[in-house]
Order: sequence, then C-alpha cells, then structure tokens
Amino acid sequence: MGAEVIQIFDVGDYDEQIHRAAQILKSGGIVVLPTETVYGAAAVLNQAKGLLNLRGLPPQAAPKPLTIHLAHRDDAKRYLGPTNDLAQRMMKKLWPGPVAMMFDVPEQRREEAAQDFGVPVSELYDGQSITLRCPDHVVSTDVLAQVPAPIVLRKSGDSSARVAEEWLNKIDLILDAGPTRYSKPSTIVKVREDGYDIVRAGIYDQRIIERLLRTTILFVCSGNTCRSPMAEALTRQILAKKLGITEAELEKKGLTVLSAGSFAMPGTKAATPAIEALKPLGADLSRHRSRPLSVELIHQADVIYVMGRSHAQAVVALVPSAAEKVVTLDPDRDIDDPIGGDLVLYQTLAGQLQTLIEHRLEERSLP
Repeated sequence: MGAEVIQIFDVGDYDEQIHRAAQILKSGGIVVLPTETVYGAAAVLNQAKGLLNLRGLPPQAAPKPLTIHLAHRDDAKRYLGPTNDLAQRMMKKLWPGPVAMMFDVPEQRREEAAQDFGVPVSELYDGQSITLRCPDHVVSTDVLAQVPAPIVLRKSGDSSARVAEEWLNKIDLILDAGPTRYSKPSTIVKVREDGYDIVRAGIYDQRIIERLLRTTILFVCSGNTCRSPMAEALTRQILAKKLGITEAELEKKGLTVLSAGSFAMPGTKAATPAIEALKPLGADLSRHRSRPLSVELIHQADVIYVMGRSHAQAVVALVPSAAEKVVTLDPDRDIDDPIGGDLVLYQTLAGQLQTLIEHRLEERSLP
C-alpha cells in the first residue's frame, strides 16, 4: 500500500492536515514535505523508528548526520549557541532560502544541545560542525513549527510524483504543494570566523550571495515610476552626504539602494514630473527603469520601506517571513500615488519623501 497523498493547497482543512503531518512525525512516522528546492522525506531525529526508516530508504543509506531543517532562523540558536556577527548576518540575509549553512560549534554547546534534544551528539554534529537549513516554503515551515524536536530531511525529488516508488511503503504521508520553485539544489556554505566558503554550488552562486550580504534598502510602490524611484534617488543623495562620499561610491561602501513596484512592468522610465521635481534637489531620475517586486529582491533587502499597506501585503504575499523588515515609510498614512498630477504635486511629494527618509534613516544603524 502506497503513502497517502494530500493536495495540501486544495484541501478545505489546511491547518488540520498540517497538524496531522506534525503528529505523524512526532510519533515516529515519515512525511514528505515540499521545500522551495526539492521534496524531502522528513523524520524526527529523536524518534528511533522514523529515523531508522528514513536512513534505510534506498538506493543507499543516508549520510550521518543528516541536515536539520528549521522552521525559523532563530531556532539555530538551540544548536549553535552564541555566534559572531558574520554568522548572524548570513542567517538573517540568507534564511529562509535555498541555502544550507555549516557551522563549527564548541564541544560544550554540542553536548548541551544533544542532551536537550535527547539524541547522541553524533546525530546532530559531524565532528565539531553542524549543517542547518531554513527552507522558504509555507508548508514545510508550518509543519516544522509544530514539532519541537530536530527534523531531518532526505531528498526525494522535485515533485510529489518523483518520490521513488520503492519508498512509498515506508512513507506515511505526502503533502503535495505542486512543483518546486527552483530546479537546482540548495547551496551549501561553510561559515567561518572570518568569512565563508561555498561547499556546494546551487541556486545561489558566489555573486548572488555577495549581493545578498550587502546592506540593501528597498523602496516599494505600485508601478515603480514615481514614489519609490523618487525615494530611492533621494536616499542615495542623503546617504552619500551623510558619509561624505559621492553617490557612485555607495556601492564600494557596501550600501545598495533599490526600488521596485508591486505591479510594475519592467523597463518603464520614471514619470516626467518625478524627474523634474527632483532636479532642483540635485537628484537624477533620468536613467531610472522600473523593475517588478521579486522574491530575490525581498530576500536581498535589510529593510523594505513601502508607500502603503497594499505594498506591505504584496511583499508578505511573496515572502511571508519578510514581514519583520517591512516598514511603512509614513507611519501615519499611506502615501498617495501622484500619477496624473501636476509638477507642483510632485514637488510637494519630493519634499515629504525627503523628510520621511531622513527620519527613517536616523532610526536605523546601518552596517
């Protein structure tokens, strides 16, 4: 008899099925979960039956230890203890996402964590190191969040249909969420005290990781032709003045300022009144071209300033975990779209944006 398959986004009792999957895992069963990269057969590390069955899935025994999957990035503290600034930044910038990270952990912390979870040290750590992953998929996150013990996964394919036939009798449940977002495997990164090494190239290469680790400010409006590009240009100017450098030197300082639109068409020029309104302020929008809001942009950003509540909703719809870094530029109201208005309206908006941005930047300590 094969494993039961649940079309998780089509059921009317989503929460009940998530809870059911968590209960199966906690009782020593195996559940296939979707991530953004692959489907993985999951088991709880301190359940001997489930772990034994998971390791025994063909074609060959799984390596030991398996990668632990986290519901939230903060859960890493339970395995790592205190970490340095680089490790904290990498977890913040790359998780949730298609990156597994390897960390060296002091012996005392390894022993404490193993005791806390009730498992041998060797099931958690490979010598002094551990590999953790925080997937960017709502279904896996929801299931993982309901299981307090460590959960490990073995790759089973890029769709529920690709789960090996010989696995089915050993699997209790498959949560089918459709095709995975990416076709490549996750990237594996070894985090050191003074940097990092890419152990296995995957979805994120060196170039993407370096870009994600920069300090990035993102502004979001609707079409990315008025409000957000005006805010982007003004922020570049304000930061350059504050640092005593030119705007062209911001990138060398590791500072990136971007804008995007929740409904933007790519490649559209900035509205003419927006360009004209910024000229007296010394900001140039003539070369701006619109870009749509994307998952990668959201992950890249340290802070996301939105013009209104609908833009905040658009960000969170793409990346639910990004809610913690979304900030309404004007805390008191939505900033109205000036499209169709005259130059005076745009000039007024430019002055408002400049004041709001200066206040917002004062609130933050940018690396």
